[in-house]
Amino acid sequence: MTEKLTTFDPAEHLNSDQAIADFMAAAFETSDSAYVAHALGVVARAKGMTEISRQTGLSREQLYRSFSAEGNPTLRSTLAVMKALGIRMSVKQAEAHSG
Repeated sequence: MTEKLTTFDPAEHLNSDQAIADFMAAAFETSDSAYVAHALGVVARAKGMTEISRQTGLSREQLYRSFSAEGNPTLRSTLAVMKALGIRMSVKQAEAHSG
């Protein structure tokens, strides 16, 4: 008997502000800019790309392209999407690395 696997889409499970905040916090913890951009794209899909497009003034195509796994969004578009999503970054001093 062969098992049938389906693709997991995290956007389908981001159904609360807390889930979105936790998802994005985990993405930022990786310090991987490509992953953070992709995670923002996942959240934007969860919230509705058409609505994010309307709020940011960026086309849906530009949003999908910029916030894909291969995308490279500008800081301006990143901040605009974060504002539309109702999330923000905060800054804190990094822990010192011992040599």
